[in-house]
Amino acid sequence: MEYVIEEAVPNDPGANAPRADKDKFKKHMDNMLDVRCLMLATMTPELQKQHGDMVAYEMIQNPKEIYEGKACKERYETSKALFQCKMNERSPVGAHVIKMMGYIQTLEKMGFALNDELAIDVVLQSLQDRFNQFVLNFNMNEINKTLPQLLGMLRTAEGHIKNGGSKSILMVREAKGKGKKVEKSKGIGKTKSEGKEALKPKGGVSKDGKCFHCGKPGHWKRNCPVYLEDVKKAKAVGA
Repeated sequence: MEYVIEEAVPNDPGANAPRADKDKFKKHMDNMLDVRCLMLATMTPELQKQHGDMVAYEMIQNPKEIYEGKACKERYETSKALFQCKMNERSPVGAHVIKMMGYIQTLEKMGFALNDELAIDVVLQSLQDRFNQFVLNFNMNEINKTLPQLLGMLRTAEGHIKNGGSKSILMVREAKGKGKKVEKSKGIGKTKSEGKEALKPKGGVSKDGKCFHCGKPGHWKRNCPVYLEDVKKAKAVGA
């Protein structure tokens, strides 16, 4: 009867375990060593010095503890800059919105993404008072747009504001109303009696004026007795 004597590996936690468990443990250690070498190869020389004596698990936990506080501070600073961002009077609206979109994308990369509705509200709240009419129309019409689409709309609105678009429309409306009033005052609505009165000659018969029929002063031809008498005679002869 033969007995197989296996040598115990010093400092091996699985020295008294079966060979199958020993093989698993050895494979685990080899994989951990490969991961450790791979992680060190991707680090900068300074980080390699700091993590040279650590195993793979410790190399993962150490940077997490170091940079977790830094990431929290960066998130705070980015969110603060986003919510306190206000448009400058001299800066164009395009540059302002692109700047805010950069803050929003940075928060998204950190795992704190804003939905489209909240992001658009933050951008609209940061605009100047000259965009109040645009914001009012945007909210009343419940327009669903993305941030790039909102950027295009704001650029178009800024062009109309610079050209005085709203003011010119108001002036056109006022001019139309004034034109209607002028036309109405020219003669629309006048009565027939007012038209006849306008045709009547002003003043009476001049003392120096003479009748064109009899040559005597003091009356018109139509009121001349001689003329009227001649007209009666002509009618009698014709009859």
